[in-house]
Amino acid sequence: MDGGPLARPIVEAFDSLSPQLQAAARYVLDRPNDVALLSMREQARHAGVPPATMTRLAQRLGLEGYDEVRALYAGAVRSGALGFAGKAGVQVEAQKLRGEKALVAELAESLSNQIARLAEPAALERLADAAGRLHRARRIYCLGLRACHAAAWHFHYMLSLLGDKTVMLDDAGGTGLDAIRGAGANDVLLAASVEPYASATIQGARYAAARGVPVVALTDSQVSPLAQLATVTVLAATESPSFFHTITPLLAVAEILAALVAGRSGQKALDALAHTEAQLTAFGVHLPRRPPRERS
Repeated sequence: MDGGPLARPIVEAFDSLSPQLQAAARYVLDRPNDVALLSMREQARHAGVPPATMTRLAQRLGLEGYDEVRALYAGAVRSGALGFAGKAGVQVEAQKLRGEKALVAELAESLSNQIARLAEPAALERLADAAGRLHRARRIYCLGLRACHAAAWHFHYMLSLLGDKTVMLDDAGGTGLDAIRGAGANDVLLAASVEPYASATIQGARYAAARGVPVVALTDSQVSPLAQLATVTVLAATESPSFFHTITPLLAVAEILAALVAGRSGQKALDALAHTEAQLTAFGVHLPRRPPRERS
């Protein structure tokens, strides 16, 4: 999501803030709807800081107090500049009291709203920028570990059907990052990581960026360690009513980017896909499709 009216000054000041102020700043960036709707004390509790820290953050940003921050975000909500993501972070006890059906409905609504944010103008701009860089790249190195492995792998798998443009930096035999030694300025590292960030992913992105390899980051915050190394950052929400965070929006981003890159390849992609389908058929990879039954 976009961090709201104060996103730019927060991102610019983030590295110079104390750990407590960083925790408050990240909350404001990642949950702009709550900034508009919840009291300062509630926000401080969710951010894990004393209420006075929220006031100090506002003053650090040049405002008199946190009421001004809330007013800015409330105005953004009223003007439609911020979308509503649905309820998130409900306590496990409350979920039990409401029952499983209510939880399922809330999960489905939350996911639907999070994925819908990808159609907002700022997200569309980032997705198009990222797709352009990925399409122009000589080779795309894909990196995602632990929960984020699925998104990186899915992107790699989809484009592998069209040729050998992608390289999955997998950890078979402990050689996960070895292949990136051949990457250069004409390539791109597609890296996926959300909090808690996998150390090896950040190390790989840092290595690539230091050698002039553009990094397309799929992450959860404008101030994540991965975003700070990236040429282009695409944000995906992870908050969930569930005990676990969600990676469904991250998977959606990977799928959208793969579709955009494939579409930019035009006839070349269609020819490659036809070749792939012929090979899969020859090896009997998929069960044959059954002919439709005739109606009596």
